[in-house]
Amino acid sequence: MTFTHKWPEQGWALLQLLLVASFSQQEEQVCRLRGDPEKPQLYKDGDILLGGIFAFHSSWKERTDNYTSKPLPLECTSLNLGVYHLALAMLFAIEEINNSTDLLPGLSLGYKMYDTCGSIARSVRVALALTNGNEAVSVPSEAPCTRPAQVQAIIGETSSSPSVAIATVIGPFHIPLISPFATCACLSDKTKYPSFLRTIPSDYYQSRALAQLVKHFGWTWVGAIRSNDDYGNNGMTTFRETAQQLGICLEYSVAFFRTDPPNKIQKIIEIIKISTSKVIVTFLSSFDIDVLIYNLSKYNLTGYQWVGTEAWIFDSQTAEMDKNHILNGAIGLSIPKAHVSGVREFILDVKSLSLWGNAMFKEFWETLFNLYAVAHALHIMLGCNETCNYKILQHIRVIDFRTKEGDEVYFNENGDPPAKYDIINWQPTGNGVVEFVTVGLYDAALPADKQLSLQNKRNLSRQVLTNKCLYNSHVVYSDSITCVRCQPEFWSNDRRDACVKKEAEFLSYEEIMGALLTAASLFGTCMTAVVAFIFFRYRKTPIVRANNSELSFLLLFSLTLCFLCSLTFIGRPSEWSCMLRHTAFGITFVLCISCVLGKTMVVLMAFRASLPGSNVMKWFGPTQQRLSVLAFTLIQVVICILWLTISPPFPFKNFKEIKDKIILECALGSTVGFWAVLGYIGLLASFCFILAFLARKLPDNFNEAKFITFSMLIFCAVWITFIPAYVSSPGKFSVAVEIFAILASSFGLLICIFIPKCYLILMKPDRNTKKNMMGKGH
Repeated sequence: MTFTHKWPEQGWALLQLLLVASFSQQEEQVCRLRGDPEKPQLYKDGDILLGGIFAFHSSWKERTDNYTSKPLPLECTSLNLGVYHLALAMLFAIEEINNSTDLLPGLSLGYKMYDTCGSIARSVRVALALTNGNEAVSVPSEAPCTRPAQVQAIIGETSSSPSVAIATVIGPFHIPLISPFATCACLSDKTKYPSFLRTIPSDYYQSRALAQLVKHFGWTWVGAIRSNDDYGNNGMTTFRETAQQLGICLEYSVAFFRTDPPNKIQKIIEIIKISTSKVIVTFLSSFDIDVLIYNLSKYNLTGYQWVGTEAWIFDSQTAEMDKNHILNGAIGLSIPKAHVSGVREFILDVKSLSLWGNAMFKEFWETLFNLYAVAHALHIMLGCNETCNYKILQHIRVIDFRTKEGDEVYFNENGDPPAKYDIINWQPTGNGVVEFVTVGLYDAALPADKQLSLQNKRNLSRQVLTNKCLYNSHVVYSDSITCVRCQPEFWSNDRRDACVKKEAEFLSYEEIMGALLTAASLFGTCMTAVVAFIFFRYRKTPIVRANNSELSFLLLFSLTLCFLCSLTFIGRPSEWSCMLRHTAFGITFVLCISCVLGKTMVVLMAFRASLPGSNVMKWFGPTQQRLSVLAFTLIQVVICILWLTISPPFPFKNFKEIKDKIILECALGSTVGFWAVLGYIGLLASFCFILAFLARKLPDNFNEAKFITFSMLIFCAVWITFIPAYVSSPGKFSVAVEIFAILASSFGLLICIFIPKCYLILMKPDRNTKKNMMGKGH
């Protein structure tokens, strides 16, 4: 059914197509450009035409195509003066060649120059326009719809990604594309880009040169930022591979493009802010570095050592834009300077000298060399005999000549010139203007150990020198600039030109942490004194006498010593304080635990004594209790005496924990002695806990065992937690951890054992009777 109903509609459409096809066969075949023709920004007729593809504008307004109507042309924004001067260089070179009697005599060169606005799609369109022309071509239907190329060679583009696209399109036509500034190493692949040549070295060499430069200054922990295009991604990949071989580590490697949304660039700024590396290696175009500096200026992120490529390191416009001096002290690679006579007069004629920066002049030379290379190739081709190859690409590949100023121009088998770079250092002058100082040279043709040379080390900016002298060293100016390591007790200042005494760090009474721990210690001492006073005031009451008041007062005395011994850990360590703090702590805690152990045994013995016919208490009376406490404590005293005799604790200056500070601490001397003291305390505490745990379910009139069990549980938990915390805490914090453990366990014993009794004495005096204690008050 569906097929029957739709057939008249489909049949009518098919009939229309057949009619159109029949009428078309009667007309001539016409080659037409689809869409609007591209019009050149600059044009001059000549016997031989050359093409120019430049991004006179660096960006364009975003638009949203609805795919229901024809897209409007790109609306270009952000005029790029640097590229405008490249076009002037092309005009100058063409004028020089046309006026020359040695090159192409009797012939004139013309040109067509197009603006791509930085768009890759537009770059391809204008490349095809230069190759095929924009006009409609009417030819007989039998003839192929082809014709000779409009231009003999194309000069451009200045960026790698558009050059990759153009070279891919025009490569099969063997039309030379000669770029003055596309450096991506990928373009050296002649199987993919057979007609691409350039007068600027490949990033294959620049990436390795940057890695060697970073290694030379000892910067082994760096960050990396790149343009998210062929130039940045390929360049940074090679840098990362070389850096890894040289022992350089990248903390982060991030990419962005100038048209990215602000939140993406903000993320990169956050990464820089939280990073620990102070050296940033960039593979950024001049447009992208300008965007990054604009955003970094909002946060005043100065003090970083920037390492740059030829794209921006010699760009006076970038330096002028850097109002907050973010890039001060930057170092990087640049194309060596060149000189061409007559340029200054030509520039004066176009009244734009004041707008020219250093980087523009260098790009100017690269464009001139492009045109001279084309002119020499054309001259050779037109002057050869009939057996000569009339493809200009073959002649350009093999040219080798010198300019009037002596600069040699030639291409290797990959279409690349020789790789030489100046090493440029940004140095601020008194009036705030940045001076680009040449401090060295990189020549890839030399042996590996001689490729990088810094001839003018004294001319390096202070920031480069100070960043070179990282890690506790300072600059010394002698026959050569060297970094001298400071003495252990000294540290290099911020300018890295002198050693200053390190700050000594220890837990002091003046700082907040020390003051809080001191207050806690004194509060515990006072609290113990108050409990002792209450027990002494009510010493004749049953609840105080029930469990050997002698042991209770001895326990309170030992707890007072425990609270006070924590004070010996605070303050500048000395020989006596180091020996006192650990031994006093060990002995007082054993005395404390011995008293608790004695009280626990009294509970157990008292229960056994209450059984008919038992006389066990005569074997563990007050005398035996005192002797047991004395014996347990004497064992710890012997351990401490052996420790102090064999290898006592001593004050120690720790230079390794924190690089720019001296940590004053007490070295243990014998670690065996320290852990023997702690181990003995732990053994007694464990034994006490087991006995109290076994006695916890005795009748209510002997319920002190429950409180002892809970106090021992807290004590053991605190000291088991103490061990990993103590080992992992740096410097004065390990001392604070030990003090905290002493105070926490002391408070645990005081509160669990004595506070319930104080509550009964003060708040429930009616229960503080012998009858109640014997279990007969219910």
